[in-house]
Amino acid sequence: MAKIEPFENHTSKYEDWYENNRFTYESELRAIKEQLPEQGKGIEVGVGSGRFAAPLGVKLGLDPSKKMRALARGRGVDAIEGVAEKLPFDDSQFHFVLMVTTICFFDDIDAAFEEAFRVLESGGKLIIGLIDKDSPAGILYKQDMSESVFLKAATFYSVDEISSHLRKAGFIDLRFTQTIFHRLSEIKRLEPIKEGYGEGLFVVVKALKPTIED
Repeated sequence: MAKIEPFENHTSKYEDWYENNRFTYESELRAIKEQLPEQGKGIEVGVGSGRFAAPLGVKLGLDPSKKMRALARGRGVDAIEGVAEKLPFDDSQFHFVLMVTTICFFDDIDAAFEEAFRVLESGGKLIIGLIDKDSPAGILYKQDMSESVFLKAATFYSVDEISSHLRKAGFIDLRFTQTIFHRLSEIKRLEPIKEGYGEGLFVVVKALKPTIED
């Protein structure tokens, strides 16, 4: 069952996080934008309130939370109801699928990645933004946010774990970038973006669905 209760009951608290952590949020946006295809039909799965889809120009989103979908629509995103494990689309529909800080709420991560693979066209990209539980900043983050109503429902993964799940689903050519290298309370300016992973709290993974020739 989709973990929507915190998002339905604490909508204002969810939105306040982005206002109170502006530089963290903007750093994450920049890191995603570096990996996101500039053209093509895309969708954000787990679109939430549209905080990422809207500024990144992703016009279509999917989310199980009614209140989150309403906020996303207010930001100009066509947000429809659904869950990552059973996408309401035919095969090979999208050039890219975006998932940002949402995989930690999936009921079945393998099913979600298999569905993303299915709806991507040949050569399509899956772009994931995640909290790396094994990074130094990730360990501090979990300590600082231990009482968060949202994170109590979350299951965090390491980048290596996510990579394994992606390859299991059939994805290849994984590329990683990272940002957020300090405690959130210490961040007073935009954080740098670096290749790889292992240091930063927030990691962006881009994975390729093989072309027919591959």
